[in-house]
Amino acid sequence: MELGGAEIVAEPDSPLLRRTEDSGPRTESGRMESSVPDVNSMIRRAKSEGSPSSVPRPQSSHEPKWKRGAPPIPGPGLTVTLPTPSLLGDSIAELPTLEALAAVVKKCRKCPLCEGRTHAVPGEGHPKARLVLIGEGPGAVEDETGRPFVGPAGELLNGILAAIEIPREAVYIANIVKCRPPQNRKPLPDEVAACLPYLHRQLALIQPKVIVALGGTAAEGLLGVKKSLGDLRGKVHRLDGIPLVVTYHPAALLRNPNWKKPTWDDVRITRQLLDA
Repeated sequence: MELGGAEIVAEPDSPLLRRTEDSGPRTESGRMESSVPDVNSMIRRAKSEGSPSSVPRPQSSHEPKWKRGAPPIPGPGLTVTLPTPSLLGDSIAELPTLEALAAVVKKCRKCPLCEGRTHAVPGEGHPKARLVLIGEGPGAVEDETGRPFVGPAGELLNGILAAIEIPREAVYIANIVKCRPPQNRKPLPDEVAACLPYLHRQLALIQPKVIVALGGTAAEGLLGVKKSLGDLRGKVHRLDGIPLVVTYHPAALLRNPNWKKPTWDDVRITRQLLDA
C-alpha cells in the first residue's frame, strides 16, 4: 500500500506488532458520504499546512515523513479509572478471549438495538494490538457485513493509518455500541451503558499501549464525561493508565475537510506515544 510516498508493508518483526503466533483479521465506517476524498491529497495538504508558529527543526535523513512538523505530545487531560467488575458472577469480565466475547455479543439482547440489527459488530483486528481505535457505532455497511469500518470512512481510516506507517492489520478496531442505531442516530445513554462492559473487557484482553477515540460519542463513552470534542482534543487522557487521544471520526472528515489538518496532528501525536 502506498500513501504519501511511503509503501506500507506489515513486516513480521514490525514494532507495531507484539510477537505472537497468530495474526488478526483486518478492517469501519460511521455515517458515510457518497465518495471518498483523495487520501494522498489530504496528507500532502496537511503536511504543507504546518502551524505558522512552529519552529523549523533540523530534519534527519532517516526521519519518517509523518514526523516532519509533527506537534509535540500535549499535556495531560482527564484520568479515568474503569469500574471494577463484580466479583459475583460477572460473565462478561470472565470471558477468556476476544473470540469468546464476540460470540456473546452476536447473541446479545441487552438493549433495543438488537431488534433492528442484521449483524452485531463486535470488532476486529490484532488480538495483541498496541493501538486500539474506538468509533461510535456500526453504519449500514457494517450492519450488513458484521465488520467495523468497511465503508468510505473505513477506507479513509486505512489511509490515515498508512500515512503514519501503521498497517490496519496491526491495530484493533471496535465501537462504543455493537449494533447499528436506527438511521445512524447517536446511541442513547442506556444503549451505551449496555455495551460498555463488552468494550471494557476487550481493552482488558488486548492491553493496548494507546487508545484513540474517534469522535465525540466515543470520547464521552470512554471517559464518562459530557464535553465537546474541542474540549477533549489536544490532551493525553488516561484510561486505566493507558494514554487516550481524542480526534475526529473519519466520517466527519468526509463531511468537513477543514477537520483533516487537526486530525493529522492527532494521529501523529498517537504515533509518537506508540514510539515513546
